[in-house]
Amino acid sequence: MATAIYLEHYLDSIENLPCELQRNFTLMRDLDNRTEEKKGEIDKLAEEYIANVKNLASEQRVEHLQKIQNAYSKCKEFSDDKVQLAMQTYEMVDKHIRRLDADLARFENELKEKLEVSGYESTEGRALKKNESRGLKDKRGSRGRGRKTSDEDSPRKKKMKNSPGLSDTLLPMQPSDVLDMPVDPNEPTYCLCHQVSYGEMIGCDNPDCPIEWFHFACVDLTTKPKGKWFCPRCTQDKKRK
Repeated sequence: MATAIYLEHYLDSIENLPCELQRNFTLMRDLDNRTEEKKGEIDKLAEEYIANVKNLASEQRVEHLQKIQNAYSKCKEFSDDKVQLAMQTYEMVDKHIRRLDADLARFENELKEKLEVSGYESTEGRALKKNESRGLKDKRGSRGRGRKTSDEDSPRKKKMKNSPGLSDTLLPMQPSDVLDMPVDPNEPTYCLCHQVSYGEMIGCDNPDCPIEWFHFACVDLTTKPKGKWFCPRCTQDKKRK
């Protein structure tokens, strides 16, 4: 019964996952197509500039080069959006994997607890049935010995004596431990917090930045800023220079 409940809840949670994945993949494909169109536009502008550069005035050259620069910036923006979508898709799937691991850990703990409880109850039931078959005289005569047996040699006492207790016989892994464990120990870390990629992230526009990617929350961002963005470390380095 518990298995069916866990399964039903998990299937409900991933009901919309295929549609969400399809939407993200469609958006990523659209960004790819738009990037390719911009690259073609850049090639065309570059060819025009090279062919006519001798006949262009200085202002016209600057204007033409500005068009090429704007097209490159648009390509970078499309690429950044695609990276964000890819990270969101990864986090989306990873969230459901972590939930599945947590549900499995909880289910195993509950199953282990039920087995322990049923084992204790069956032992007590057999002992009561055996005592009922004896006569009242036998019960009274053996009461002194019964106490010793009950205190020292009964299966329940032996089990409790040899083991630290019911709570310690459960699986050592708790659901919270599963939620906190890393997906891949070899996965690279980013940001000032030195954690793996998750949620929305932004890349530093300094090509020599040693960290490159940062979580929005770690750099006090809620939305993607317009134009170039530099991380706090690179901003301090620029001020020093």
